[in-house]
Amino acid sequence: MKQLIALLILVVLAVLGYAYYEVMVRPVVPEGGDPVAIEIPTGSSYEQVMDSLAVHGITPNRLFFDPLAERMEFNRPRMRAGRFTLAPGTSSVGLIRKLRSGAQATVDVVLTTEREPMNVAAKVARFLEPDSLAFQQLFQDTAFIDSIGFTPETLQTLFIPNTYEMYWNATPREFVARMVKEHERFWRANDRMAKAAARDLSPAEVYTLASIVEKESLQATERPRIAGVYLNRIRIGMPLQADPTAVFATREFDVGRVLNRHIEFDNPYNTYVYRGLPPGPITMSSVGSIDAVLSPEQHDYLYFCARGDGSGLHNFASTLGGHSRNIAIYVANLKLRGIR
Repeated sequence: MKQLIALLILVVLAVLGYAYYEVMVRPVVPEGGDPVAIEIPTGSSYEQVMDSLAVHGITPNRLFFDPLAERMEFNRPRMRAGRFTLAPGTSSVGLIRKLRSGAQATVDVVLTTEREPMNVAAKVARFLEPDSLAFQQLFQDTAFIDSIGFTPETLQTLFIPNTYEMYWNATPREFVARMVKEHERFWRANDRMAKAAARDLSPAEVYTLASIVEKESLQATERPRIAGVYLNRIRIGMPLQADPTAVFATREFDVGRVLNRHIEFDNPYNTYVYRGLPPGPITMSSVGSIDAVLSPEQHDYLYFCARGDGSGLHNFASTLGGHSRNIAIYVANLKLRGIR
């Protein structure tokens, strides 16, 4: 009898020891590898989370893991959503603690010079959980846009190209709230508000002009000079006559050369047809172009024309005569390069 009891005790101890090993010691995240990032969608069930773990090769022993999850109140009807980084060697109990109450890992949301809010929506959806439609619907909600101080035409001025750390499961409204804070921080920095006021321009107007400068040249070094041209035109009441606005108005974004049908197209964004700035930006502007408008090169140029030599640079002129000569240089350079 004593031998049987001793045997039973040994069996119990062995089972308890094995259970302890399974939940406290045995790595469910392989040791020696890289950290594993797992994304748990909003509204996931316990089984869906287990499936997500399995996709990443994390397969705890369910015989011991499920009772542990029950005891640690991990297997809720709706699991905590987010993106979590699991360190190599993480045990079952460590895994539960991390997914239940551990800190989320952030993701880098990279904003570049996207053309319109719909393009921003598509870009952001590559980094965050909500799909692009969810962002588009919010960007088209005029009451919401008005509540944050923008209009459908100026909404694009909210977005400043940069890389932002955010939680993967951030909602569209949370994303916009972050952009509002970043927008305010940006304009408070480097005396930008004062510089805009000195030119009698609002931040939205600065951004709109910067978006034109952005599209006029791929060479960042000459953007302050181009900004100076447009500010000179505004100062004397001359139409901006910016080719990129005609392209934006016609929506022919792949056009190789601006033709008469573009510059004659009747649309508020076409600065050949309408004086002054367009209703809003024609693309997301880079920080460099915004600062070029705020701190332009001081000169008396009113015209500029591409050199046509493949450099991406422009020649500038103060008079129509000088501009005509620059056009002739452009045409001659195209001929030399075999371009008609």
